[in-house]
This record gives sequence, structure tokens and C-alpha cells, in this order.
Amino acid sequence: MATRLLFIRAVNVGGATLPMADFRELLAGLGASAVRTYIASGNAIIDVDGDPDAFDRAVERAVEQRFGYFRDVISRTPAQVSAALAAHPFEVLDVRYSYIAMLTGEPSAEAVAAASSVATGDDVWQVIGRELHIRYARGAGQPDMNTDAVLRRLGVA
Repeated sequence: MATRLLFIRAVNVGGATLPMADFRELLAGLGASAVRTYIASGNAIIDVDGDPDAFDRAVERAVEQRFGYFRDVISRTPAQVSAALAAHPFEVLDVRYSYIAMLTGEPSAEAVAAASSVATGDDVWQVIGRELHIRYARGAGQPDMNTDAVLRRLGVA
């Protein structure tokens, strides 16, 4: 079994409730073991066999079926998360302003070029593999760039 860090986007906000006990049960029912969740975020640490992308898609379908809403699910091994942190291309002036968004896939060169046309002001971003690295000049709460527009043009969640 491989340990995976599982990230589910935007739960327990805007009416999309996901009780962690139910979520742990759902993950175990899909074949995960040693399931641990982190606060009420939808993030989990699991041990699971098989294709990680297939498991992530199965979690998406199960959450939608059981709870009535769709949310993207992305997982990485601890080594992949460590590598993404080590690859962060921007000087970390304040950790609150530096982010790594895990993506569901690697965007094409054409999609990255299209996303490059989004105005960013003093914010900067760069795609490395399946991660979007961001440094906000004044924090994510006061972005110059429209991160959702960048993600839409990248064509991956």
C-alpha cells in the first residue's frame, strides 16, 4: 500500500458539508486503510493500492453520490509534496503569501501560454509539472491576479 495525501477542494464552506467521520468511512469503503483526516478540511492521509488517479475519481463520484455535490479530489505521495515544496521557484518573503496548488493533471504548453495572458499585477505564478506555484504580493485575500481565470485557462482543476 502507498501512503497518499488526499486533498478535496472547498468542503465545509458555502453549504457543502462533509462530516469527517462520514468521509473517513467513505474512504475506507473505497479501499483506503489507515485513514486519517485533518481538521474539517476534507484533507486526509490514507494508505491505498492501485492507480491513484482512478482512486481520486472514485472519491469524487462517491462524494457526489452520497453528499450531493461535486468537488475535485487530488492526491500526492508525501515524497511528491516534498518535491513540490523544494521546487517552489519564488523567494518566500512571507509564508502566508506563497502557495502551491495541486492540479488534477499537467497542463499543456499551449494552456500555460494562454494562462500567461491573465493580468497578475505584482502576483507571480509558474506551473511545474502538476503544480501551480503562486506568490501573492499582498496575500491570497488581496490578490492582484484572478487565480480562477488562470486555472480555467490551464484547463485542469
